[in-house]
Amino acid sequence: MYKALYRQYRPEVFEEVLGQDHIVRILKNQIATDSTSHAYLFCGTRGTGKTTTARLLAKGLNCLSDGERPCGVCANCQAIKEGSFLDVIEIDAASNNGVDNVRELRESVKYPPSAGRRKVYIIDEVHMLSTEAFNALLKTLEEPPEYVTFILATTEVHKLPATVLSRCMRLDFKRVPESVLMEGMADICVKIGIDVTEDALRIIAANADGSVRDGLSILDQCISGRDMKVDAEEVLEFLGASGYEDFIELTDMVRKKRTEEAIAFLNGILSDGKDVRQFMRDWISHYRNLMMVKFMRNPETVVSMSAENIERMRRQAAVLELEDINRGIMELSTMANEARWSTQPRILLELAIVRLCMGAGQIRELTEVEFTEPEPVLTPVKKTAPAKAPVKKAEEPAPVIVEEPAPVKQEESMQVQTEEPVIEMPVEPAPVEAAPVGPALAEMQNGFDCEDIWNKVFEDGENEKGSINIIRNSARLKSIDENTFTVEANNAFFKDLAEKNRQFIEHLVEKHTGSRRRMNIKLANSSETERSAEEIAAEASDILGIKVEVK
Repeated sequence: MYKALYRQYRPEVFEEVLGQDHIVRILKNQIATDSTSHAYLFCGTRGTGKTTTARLLAKGLNCLSDGERPCGVCANCQAIKEGSFLDVIEIDAASNNGVDNVRELRESVKYPPSAGRRKVYIIDEVHMLSTEAFNALLKTLEEPPEYVTFILATTEVHKLPATVLSRCMRLDFKRVPESVLMEGMADICVKIGIDVTEDALRIIAANADGSVRDGLSILDQCISGRDMKVDAEEVLEFLGASGYEDFIELTDMVRKKRTEEAIAFLNGILSDGKDVRQFMRDWISHYRNLMMVKFMRNPETVVSMSAENIERMRRQAAVLELEDINRGIMELSTMANEARWSTQPRILLELAIVRLCMGAGQIRELTEVEFTEPEPVLTPVKKTAPAKAPVKKAEEPAPVIVEEPAPVKQEESMQVQTEEPVIEMPVEPAPVEAAPVGPALAEMQNGFDCEDIWNKVFEDGENEKGSINIIRNSARLKSIDENTFTVEANNAFFKDLAEKNRQFIEHLVEKHTGSRRRMNIKLANSSETERSAEEIAAEASDILGIKVEVK
């Protein structure tokens, strides 16, 4: 039966362990001086040799050799290698995490070793134990019999209780450097007769990211079904995506504003079957790591990567401004949040790339130059007559004059008339501040939840017209009236785009509100000159306390 490379070439003596010299030196000295601890905690990322080192320690405690231990060839060493040694018990805490399992362990501890000098319990993924199981283990872990040694292994040491940490000798396993990984894989390739180029090994080591097991698994898959030679092209073909190298290259394209190349590069990645939403999350993590590397002297404490990958990110972070990193995180986070509800998240990711390449300032400049249209100005007709009573000014630049009723001719300009007095509207009416409205009321218009309807409109709309979703994040449904609804766009570009899709948007709003309404489109923070005559008349009615009608 074929064995995977990482199982077939598992170290049998301490000298064969890769990249953990600081731990090997401690354990060899303790075994030689018979000063081993009663409990160890091996912690570190996956594939760095925690379980392998635990078995080597168990061999060293039970080795029959008179020289350096473990020897790897005596009967006890061979039995431990094959998993048949009765005094070395390996427990998977992921599947034996209950308090009853720990009680069984406590009972077995009472019996002395039957074949070796020490009884060794290796508990893998110990962070999976329940709180009750940890509590049941504490007393035995603190004061086990002299012939018992506990070795706890975990990839998530932060999940362990402090009471457990304080009872163990902690040894942290580091990520293995790429050069050490390349050397170890090259030795294995020589033993099995495979010709692997140095570039191929470098790519495999970079994607292993400090994990020996991951590196050997990639190598194993690359040589399976191939000829006796593996080169860089074949490794890249197998990997499909090159891990952090994808994000480094795509971020460089965004930084250099090469929009077309960035979108084409993304298309190649997604064509290999990568999940769009996961890619967004990973790209956000990449920007976060860039920020850590840029401002921390020792980023390896918070960035879980190999030293070589950290150095690559350091070079990229050196040419990026904090503003670029911040914009990348915020833009991608917004799109990732929107993608949770979208049936076409790829469009959102492509839009994020376009916005990151152009920059917010360039987008505003482009839209203002190419798409801004002059706004219409209403010029009312001025009519005068003897005033019947003084009218209090409402902070307008021109006085308000009350006239006697008189016949008014139809003219092109706007006129406002009432049953008794006629109110002259000033050329530039002063803005009237509305009473403050709470967030909840601002979202509700005539019983409708504007934000909810706006989201539903685009969820339905993108199935029929995918590009319509671009408007979703750059405009909002501000209000819904009896016959109209108002959309507020961030800039003239998206206002123009919404105008071109007027009938389509009105149809979708009708679907979710139950009646046909006309869409009014306005710019955010625009002047009040876009208001209708009806709105101005209603505002005048509120100010003067009389009914104002538009003829």
